[in-house]
Amino acid sequence: MGAIEDVYADLDADVSEEEFREAVEEKVEQMGGLADEETAAMLIAHDLDGGEVETIADVEPGLEEAKFLGKVLSVGELRTFERDGDDEDGHVLNLEVADESGSIRVALWDDDAVAAEEELAAGQVLRVKGRPKDGYNGVEVSADRVEPDADADIDVDVGGDGTVESLSLGQSDVNLRGVVLDTDEVRTFDRDDGSEGRVSNLTVGDETGRVRVTLWDERADRATELDAGQSVEIVDGYVREREGALELHVGDRGAIEELEESVEFVPDATDIAGVEIEETVDIAGVIRSADPKRTFDRDDGSEGQVRNVRLQDETDDIRVALWGPKADLDVGPGDEIFCADVEIQDGWQDDLEASAGWQSAVVVLDGAEPDRGGDSAGLDEFADGSAPETRDADDADEPHDGDRETFTGTVVQPGDPVILDSGEETLRVETDADVHLGQEVTVRGHRDGDSFVAEELR
Repeated sequence: MGAIEDVYADLDADVSEEEFREAVEEKVEQMGGLADEETAAMLIAHDLDGGEVETIADVEPGLEEAKFLGKVLSVGELRTFERDGDDEDGHVLNLEVADESGSIRVALWDDDAVAAEEELAAGQVLRVKGRPKDGYNGVEVSADRVEPDADADIDVDVGGDGTVESLSLGQSDVNLRGVVLDTDEVRTFDRDDGSEGRVSNLTVGDETGRVRVTLWDERADRATELDAGQSVEIVDGYVREREGALELHVGDRGAIEELEESVEFVPDATDIAGVEIEETVDIAGVIRSADPKRTFDRDDGSEGQVRNVRLQDETDDIRVALWGPKADLDVGPGDEIFCADVEIQDGWQDDLEASAGWQSAVVVLDGAEPDRGGDSAGLDEFADGSAPETRDADDADEPHDGDRETFTGTVVQPGDPVILDSGEETLRVETDADVHLGQEVTVRGHRDGDSFVAEELR
C-alpha cells in the first residue's frame, strides 16, 4: 500500500478513502510543495481523528470526545434497568481502566455491555472512544466503542496484594493486610429506588499508613464483629475518594478475613505544637487527665455524649473531645493514644482543641511511639503506673506514686487556695501558681485532709 492508504488504514473517522484522498491532494496543493503526500495525509488524519489524548490523566469533562488506551483493572456486574417510554430494558456495565497516569471508569451500554460481560477480562488493553463527563467518583467516560489491542502494553499491575501507601484512586480487586485500629456502628439509609442500604466503617493500618474502610450492605456487620487490634485481610476491595481522601470499599464481591499473624502499624503523628485551627490532623501522646463522660440532648431530641481528655506529647498539650461511642473508650491518665482525623477547633479561652467525631479514629497504643522522622523519646515521660521507687526511712512520710492523683477542673476562685470545679467535685488546691477565673487547669499531687497539694499544675 502507498502512504495515503497506510495512514487511512489507521484512521478512526467516519470518512471514505476517496474523500480522504481528495483532502490529502488538496492539502498538498495548499502547502505549495512544502509537504509530500505522507505528511499531508498525517495532517488530515490528525484533523479528522480529534479527541486523542496522551494519557488517561488528560481526559477532561470539557472534551466532546476522548480516545485513549487503558488496561482493564476490573469488569463490573451487568445491570439492567427500565427506560422511560420504552418496552425494552437497557443494560449498563462499568469498567475500571488505567494507564501509568491514573485510572478512569468507562460505562458500556446495551449490546456493548452484554458483550463485554462475556468477552472482557482484567488485564486486557483496550482502545476506548467515548464522551467524558463528571461522575460520582470523578471523571467518567460513556463509551461509544471499545476494542481490544493485543499489541499494546501498559505497565499497570492488576489486583494483587497492596499496602495503604500504594492505594490509588480507581483501583479494584485490591487485597490489603492490616490491623483494625477503630470500628464504627452500622448505619442505614434509603436508596433512590426505595430500598434500604446499610453501611459501616473501619480504620485499618499497616506499616505504611492507615486507611478508612467502608463496608456496604451484607458486609456492614463485619464492623461489629471485629475488635481493635485484630489483624485482617481485605479481599477484592476497590478505592474511592471522599472529601479529598482515599477510602477502601468492600461490597458484595469483597470480604474481610481475620488473620492469625499480626500486622504492624506505625502511627505518623503531627506535633501538637504545630496544629492550626480548622486543620484535620493526626496527633498522638499521653493522656494527662480525663474528665467524666457527659450526656446532652440534641436538637432532634436524641441523646449525645462526650468526654474530654487532655493529650500531651513532647511539644505541647491539647484538649481532645471524644464524641459519641468514643466517649466510652476505656482510657485514662497515663495511656498513650493515637487520634486520627481529628478536627482542630477554637476551644475554651481561645485555646485550640481537637474534636474526635465519627470520622475520626482513636487508637490505644500498646507501647508504640509515633514516627515523626526523628527522636520521639519522651512520649511516655508523663505515664502513670510505674513501679514505686525505693524510699529511705527519712522519706516515709512522703506520698508515693500510688497516692498521687490527677485532677482537671475550672477555676471558680483564684488566689490562695485555688478552688477548682470539675462538674462532679469541688477541690481546694494549695498552689502558688498564677491562675485566673474560668481557666481550665490540670493539677497533679496528693490529698492532705480537705486540701489538695499540687506538685504540678498546667
